[in-house]
Amino acid sequence: MLNISKRLLRIAGRTNARYKLICEGDRILLGLSGGKDSLSLAHILKHMQRVAPFDFEFKAVTITYGMGEELDTLHQHCVEHEIDHEIVDTKIFDLAQDKIRENSSFCSFFSRMRRGALYTYALEYGYTKLALAHHLDDAVESFFMNFSYNGTLRSMPPIYTAQNGLHVIRPLIHARERQLRDCAKEHNMPTIGDEACPAMRFDVKMPVIRTRTKEMLAQMEQENPELFISLKKAFESLQVSSFCDERFLA
Repeated sequence: MLNISKRLLRIAGRTNARYKLICEGDRILLGLSGGKDSLSLAHILKHMQRVAPFDFEFKAVTITYGMGEELDTLHQHCVEHEIDHEIVDTKIFDLAQDKIRENSSFCSFFSRMRRGALYTYALEYGYTKLALAHHLDDAVESFFMNFSYNGTLRSMPPIYTAQNGLHVIRPLIHARERQLRDCAKEHNMPTIGDEACPAMRFDVKMPVIRTRTKEMLAQMEQENPELFISLKKAFESLQVSSFCDERFLA
């Protein structure tokens, strides 16, 4: 068992306790891409499974795009650490070549297709919740991107119910990306990086909005080291009445 940092475990534990993400008897499906975030979450869930005062089960599933991805090292890592893991092959890559429209969001398409494959697996095999490894940086970036480019105040909740009835949970939503990067590096996890990104095989312009948002937030945090602490509190203290509400417009 990996000796995950107590701070990271405490963050995940408190988030779970506050939002009741995982409860007695839950069957959790973890979307394991093999990146630093999902691999760290796999080990955190394994730790929780050993020490939590309630019983739950979880299984990690990796959805392939059908590009001939090399996942043996990832699978062997899971076997070594007693993490139940399955690789599910799809034809998402082939489908993308016919379905992606010109100037449409490349990353969004693959993300939706992979999420759909996870939903299908979870519902077919009776899992009650789908665990995703989004962290606080993801939530903050999404918030800024939504109000800057889409005109909406929207981020990533710790738990929500999808239209198909499946509960989606984010146990790491209060963790910082750098903590997960350090975790993966410290334990020499066999992380999968950009080499598995389908964009490497398409002649497409890579998305720049998230990169720009990351850079902007990094600059803002440099000027205000408490930025993400403040934003986390803001996400938990929404003052809805301070915004325009059509119900009050005459």
